[in-house]
Amino acid sequence: MPFRARVTLESIPVQGYKVKFMSKSSKALTAAALAVAWLTAGPVLAQSAPPAPALSGLSLQQALALAQERNPDLRLSAIAVRNAEAAVLSASAAPNPTLSIQSSSINPRTGVGSGGLRDKNIDTTVRLDQLIERGGKRELRTENARRLVEASRLDVNDTRRQLTLATSEAYYDLLAAQERLAVTQETTQLFDSTLEAAQRRRKAGDIAGADVERLQVDVLRARNDARLAQADLARAQLALAQLLNVCCDTAGIRATDPWPGFEASDNVADIDRLIEQRPDVRAAQARLEAAQAARQLALASRTRDVSVGVQFEHAPGDNANNTYGLAVQIPLFVRYNFEGEIRSAEANLDTAREVLDKTRIVARNDASRALQDLQAAADRARRFEQELLVAAKKSADAAEFGFRNGASAVMDVLDARRTYRATQLDAVTARADYARALSAWRTAVMKEEGK
Repeated sequence: MPFRARVTLESIPVQGYKVKFMSKSSKALTAAALAVAWLTAGPVLAQSAPPAPALSGLSLQQALALAQERNPDLRLSAIAVRNAEAAVLSASAAPNPTLSIQSSSINPRTGVGSGGLRDKNIDTTVRLDQLIERGGKRELRTENARRLVEASRLDVNDTRRQLTLATSEAYYDLLAAQERLAVTQETTQLFDSTLEAAQRRRKAGDIAGADVERLQVDVLRARNDARLAQADLARAQLALAQLLNVCCDTAGIRATDPWPGFEASDNVADIDRLIEQRPDVRAAQARLEAAQAARQLALASRTRDVSVGVQFEHAPGDNANNTYGLAVQIPLFVRYNFEGEIRSAEANLDTAREVLDKTRIVARNDASRALQDLQAAADRARRFEQELLVAAKKSADAAEFGFRNGASAVMDVLDARRTYRATQLDAVTARADYARALSAWRTAVMKEEGK
């Protein structure tokens, strides 16, 4: 039979409201209870959702802060540190003692006898054994685990270093895409105004129709370039949003910082000294020290551990039958002397040395290449800023003025316009190359945090 339930906002307070349930069946009460749960939980769930960050005016520092806060790779590196710290607790713990209780001399024919528990015909033994590690095994295990924790923390810093470089490059790619779009849109507007002027001159008989058609072709090309620049901007916004791990309207992301200024890079400090402070090099060094501790631990395996035990034995009968005992267990290395563990530890130590050498070479080449790229990009960007843009702008302005006043042909203004637009786009590329090279140089010699 169908039922009806009515929920009115009175009688029961729910987040500032009063709710009264009027029903004619238990099912209606259940439905009403679900309605209350929905009303109660809805705002709570809405409040728990993290707000999307505002990215309409994004500076580089804000982008770096968001990347370090939200990037999943950095979070995974932090989880690895916690895992390594847990390994330290396990390595530094002493062996637990072993308690054993044994009953023996139970005769199935005669049974266990009568009387209390102490009078039963059962021999009962209580024994406590403790393993005593020798050769500094626990200290070496702890040292190995601590070095691995240090390496994991340095891995977090290296992940942060690489994330800083990737975010900076993505940010400057976005800034360059914004400027390319602005240049192409401005060029399109100039071509449109030039086309209008050419059409007026054609009506007056001052210009041939073929020249107007040529100008029309350049107008269409400029519009295609603007559309392509718009697509490049969308790709740059998506790339930066992926690094920031944000799920918002990426079309609203906009970089607001200016291009970085030119920095002197001729007299730099010793690169070999700088790379020794990089987190990836320090992490490789920490893993080498951990491998050294592991090798010492493998050698310490040849030092015999001793197990010491004490026991109490109760036999039925007189109390004088209670006895005590001591036991010592010493392993005998008659068949195997841990050669495999020692060889494996030595191989791991050699591997750690090779990894450290390789990491140093990669870091040195990375820093040297970043410095050379920075110097070349600075020279190119400075030449565009101080010479090429100025000359191309003067040529374009002169051609525009002459065309509007009937002193120059269409081809002259088109050539000047193409040259100026190409120079502007090349200048944007040069600025972006310098900004990326500067970021690469800074991250190539980035120190460990706190150093």
